[in-house]
Amino acid sequence: MRITRRRLFGVLAGAGALVGVPPVWMSRMKTYDGPVSDHFDGLHFFDPNGASPRSLGEVLRWQFGGGRKRETWPDWVPSPHADIPPARVDGDKVRLSFVGHASWLIQTGGLNILVDPVWSMRVSPVAWAGPKRHNDPGIAFEKLPKIDVVLVSHGHYDHLDIVTLSRLAKNFAPRVVTPLGNDVAMRSFDRTIKAEAFDWHDRVELGEGVAVHLVPTRHWTARGVFDRNKALWASFVLETPAGKIYVVCDSGYGDGGHFRRVAEKHGALRLAILPIGAYEPRWFMRDQHMNPEDAVKALADCGAQAALGHHHGTFQLTDEAIDAPAKALVEALDAAKIPQERFVAMKPGQVVEI
Repeated sequence: MRITRRRLFGVLAGAGALVGVPPVWMSRMKTYDGPVSDHFDGLHFFDPNGASPRSLGEVLRWQFGGGRKRETWPDWVPSPHADIPPARVDGDKVRLSFVGHASWLIQTGGLNILVDPVWSMRVSPVAWAGPKRHNDPGIAFEKLPKIDVVLVSHGHYDHLDIVTLSRLAKNFAPRVVTPLGNDVAMRSFDRTIKAEAFDWHDRVELGEGVAVHLVPTRHWTARGVFDRNKALWASFVLETPAGKIYVVCDSGYGDGGHFRRVAEKHGALRLAILPIGAYEPRWFMRDQHMNPEDAVKALADCGAQAALGHHHGTFQLTDEAIDAPAKALVEALDAAKIPQERFVAMKPGQVVEI
């Protein structure tokens, strides 16, 4: 494969979204400064049960090495669904609207909660390169109800979209709950973003009958050349009037320990939101992204009553076809003898109510 300058810059920009090898023109960024813990050595966060992120050399081997098979996605694949959510959802119900990739609107207990909101056209530190959308958000930004809380899982560009967060701050001024250090990046860009940073195992009250726990997950983070793992990453367990919802925005499977520990600590889960995409090639992605077979094992480990699959079909971060995750999920469920209706691959604009 011929390596052109534009191709190389595009790869590096995309890597900023996915594996934290951002473009060399990124400036030095302020980072977290706090006490040493069992997952922070004073400079870098780490997962005692995880794996180190891939090196730049491995990124280039994946992108330009021989034998790579990257499936071509259609330029535009519109979802058949589009949602116009209500102003509020009260009582003991939860309404979940899939925006796309890892973005959700969760309405419960009179609160409107966004998870990893991304309305930008690209998930990249630059506007002209890096992964771009293949479908519109499932909710038009102008159709959003008043947003009260935003949960941001980590700093990769396909999850922490600073432009979207700034738009939300201007329109709604929501609380933004995020793991330690990500608040620094947010406020460095826009001081009006009301970012609150928390550690693994912290519980944050969001409103009457609604709270969120930040729980360990098998991943990592970076946004600039000098900040690899200088902020923390997490999954979320939401306490709602309808039961607990486990939201995993990005995770490898490993030995499944993180999922089993959530079940042990948090008990019965009404629903799990699990990533099923961005997993090929496996030699590169295994430690940071689950494939559908891994996600089915994660469902069994956490014991949730049902699951919704996300992190697929909107941004091409990896090599599998756009429809491969949904097809592979069907096969994995059949192999595990789990009913198809228990774990559904979502499309932007689809709504689930519990």
